[in-house]
This record gives sequence, C-alpha cells and structure tokens, in this order.
Amino acid sequence: MSVHDAAPRLAGLFATQQRWFLSHVALGLYFEGLAEGRHTLNRRDLVKAALHYRISSRNTAVSFFLEAIKYGVVVPVDGVNLRTLQPYRPSAQTLELLGRWYMFHLAALDRLDGGGRCGQFARDVDGHIAALQPALAHALLECPAIRSHGKIYSLFTWMDDGGLLMDRLIAGSAAGQTMEDGERLLTDVTSLGYLARSFGLSRSHVGRKFAAAEAIGAIGWSGRPGRSPIWISPEFRREYYEAQAAKMIVLDETMAALLPHSRAQPAA
Repeated sequence: MSVHDAAPRLAGLFATQQRWFLSHVALGLYFEGLAEGRHTLNRRDLVKAALHYRISSRNTAVSFFLEAIKYGVVVPVDGVNLRTLQPYRPSAQTLELLGRWYMFHLAALDRLDGGGRCGQFARDVDGHIAALQPALAHALLECPAIRSHGKIYSLFTWMDDGGLLMDRLIAGSAAGQTMEDGERLLTDVTSLGYLARSFGLSRSHVGRKFAAAEAIGAIGWSGRPGRSPIWISPEFRREYYEAQAAKMIVLDETMAALLPHSRAQPAA
C-alpha cells in the first residue's frame, strides 16, 4: 500500500493477477537480456512470453505494454532507435520500487527464521535484482499454487486493484477483534466509498465486487451497511495467507539457489 501511495500508476501494474504476471515477465526479460548483452524488453518479446506462459491474449499484452510506456514505467533505451522493435528499460522509479518490493518480502522471510536475506540483498540491490528477477519470474509462473487460487482470492485478484483491496482488509484486521462467533475478524474499514477513493476506483465497481464476495460468505457488514465495520471470514484469511505463503516460498527458494548463504544457518 505504501508503494501505491508513492506511485499509483506503477503499483496498479502489480495490483491484479494478470498484470502482476505480465510485470514480472517484462522485468525478467529485461534483466535476462541485460545479462546477455542484448536488449529484449520490447513489445514483440513480451507478447511471445505472455502467450508462452498463458498469461493473456496478444491484445491484452500489447495494451499493457503501451500503458507502461505511456505512464513512464518503462522508457526507451538511450542511443537505440529502432523503428519496429524499439527496446525499453524500466524507469529509475520502477527499479526503486521493485527493490522495495524485494526488501519487504525478504524482511518478512528473515522474521520467520532469523535469516540475513534482507541485509545481503541491501548490500547490492541493483545487482541482486538483476540476478534474481529472471529466475523468479519463471518460478512464479510455473508454480501451480500461484497460478490457481481459491474462489475468494481469485474473485479479488482479477479485479482492478483487487490485490490492494485484500491487503487493506487484512491490514485493517490486525487488531484481532472478532465477531460473536470468534471466527470472523472485524476490520477498521466501514465505507466502500473510502476503499474506492483510496485506490482510485469507482464506488460502483468496488460495490459489485463486495456484493459478489458477500454472497459467498467471504466478507460482510457487522451492522448497518456502510455504517459499521466490515468483517472477513476465516476462508478469506486462509486463501490470502496460502497465496502469500506460496509466493514467499518461491522467492525464498530462488534466493537460496542464487545466494545460498542468505538463510539462517541451523544450530550445530
């Protein structure tokens, strides 16, 4: 959510499942080409990768790439002017926020086992991103647990900024206050209009998704609609946690393969 506050247009490219996949693929292509001394982040190769991994249609991949250009998420490579296959590179802001994305996740892993991933990564952020991103993108897209989620998680993650909406509801339940059943967690969110404004979405769009999630028992109002805290179900939390865990496992395994001394060492 802090990344979204700093750069809403950029964060929006990571805020749905499909765009999240396309972003990781695009970054992977760029760093893979960089390692081989060539430019590979162009529209044609992104489309080929999107079709190869079955992420999107050709038209969707092209639209995504053009949007990334429009909002300066990627910029033309200096000194290279090709009429048909102009190569692009991530902007400085994109790379900065990508580094933060890695740091957030690696810090979380370190808190689980006392490892030193975050510190090791921070010593050479640019170099470690370049080494990790191609392998990570491939591993994420080849992981069945990441490609296929439960119905609640999927309902949110395929909508505009749905991932951010889930993050906000989870963050809002951190106090641990429950409903009378002791199972449903109360959040600090009481207004769909607030959620919509927070992420630049329409109130009607958020309302439709909320109604769909409410219909399957994932979320609901603790009292008067629009005037009481929203609750989230145990199933909502379980699917969210499983999705996060799958992502963290893939990142941990990728990091361990390329930087083997980052994990905590077992006691003798």
